[in-house]
Amino acid sequence: MTTMSPTAAEAPLAPAREPRSYPFALAGANFGLYVALLTPVMVSMAFKVQHLTATPGEAASSLGLVLGVGAFFALVANPLVGRLSDRTTSRFGMRRPWILGGVATGFLALALIGAAQSVWLVLLGWCVAQAALNAVMAAANATLPDQVPAERRGKTSGIVGITTPLGILGGSFLVNFIDGDFARFTVPAALAAVLCTLFALTLKDRVLTEKPAQRLTFGQFLGSFVFNPVKHPDFGWTWLTKFLVMFGYAGIAAYLPYYLTESFHLSESEAVSTILLANIASMVMMALSSPIGGIISDRLGRRRAPVAFAGIVMALGLAILAFAPNTGVVILAQGVIGLGAGAFFSVDLALATQVLPNPDDTAKDLGVLNIANALPQSIAPAIAPAILAVGGATPLGGYPFWYLFGAVVALAGAVLVYRIKAVK
Repeated sequence: MTTMSPTAAEAPLAPAREPRSYPFALAGANFGLYVALLTPVMVSMAFKVQHLTATPGEAASSLGLVLGVGAFFALVANPLVGRLSDRTTSRFGMRRPWILGGVATGFLALALIGAAQSVWLVLLGWCVAQAALNAVMAAANATLPDQVPAERRGKTSGIVGITTPLGILGGSFLVNFIDGDFARFTVPAALAAVLCTLFALTLKDRVLTEKPAQRLTFGQFLGSFVFNPVKHPDFGWTWLTKFLVMFGYAGIAAYLPYYLTESFHLSESEAVSTILLANIASMVMMALSSPIGGIISDRLGRRRAPVAFAGIVMALGLAILAFAPNTGVVILAQGVIGLGAGAFFSVDLALATQVLPNPDDTAKDLGVLNIANALPQSIAPAIAPAILAVGGATPLGGYPFWYLFGAVVALAGAVLVYRIKAVK
């Protein structure tokens, strides 16, 4: 753990009450970031890569490369900038420089993708965009303990929490009215730039007046990503369960445009409209199951069974998606997946907090656990081309085989939750 001077280590007490506009400004910034980051993953990137490649197989492989490498940059940038912003001594504040610099860089990177005439430029732009916009997210969300007293943070977190599904729906809705690759990347980026800039300019940011006593070393940063699963087996099984279930979930969105156009012979505009309906079905079911799942888990006093049930439902939805005979069933499958995902997200964090290795390292350990959320977003696209190739040689076909593979992985996560012994 880094030793800091008293000024650096001890944050000033948050005000008795946060500025009235702060929760909504932070939520707006997060909404803009999710629209800018998730719209390419759901729709725009698949069609951009398709326009630059000669065959469906080349498009699938190139998309896997772009999304997989980009997700790795996001994985590193978020915790790195979170730590660096804690140590920033700019007279403009600890967080504001990262927010403004990151969103400007992210806008330019997404504009580069929209104008790119090669997959390699798309890859470069996406890596920069992922790093820059995740840096913004890390710095923006780090303002929460600076601005809001502890007893009021739940309300603000709840307001911010709804921006993920709203960002998914907002991005899906937006691209229905946008034609052309350049606009599909720059319009969401411009929305993020406006909302994040407004947040940064209205933020009463902390100013750190003294530098930390010690530098942040590479070893200390690397420690943010590791734990000992032999010494803490319950935490290890929790991490693996989350990773496997999230792998099944992470493989859905990126390849859905290709699945719809190749398996159901939809036009690009028809695929975009179907994705919007599928996302609505998923988000509605997620909104219903998330609070219900948490309440049931608390009343039963059990964590493993609800997590296992949620993983099984997600696996069922993926299997339905794999064997869907028409787009109506695709939308139904997304609703089933959303039902399971909402229940899973509502319980898995509660389970994780009961198996943390060390109460003194809660933030670090939750950061390690968050890697199980982020890492599948890099690994799933990276291995997808190989799975699609294997599936293409079977009667199922590439994309049905891919979704069935995701169902098996998610089901494995549901089963392995019972290796956790410290909770019921």
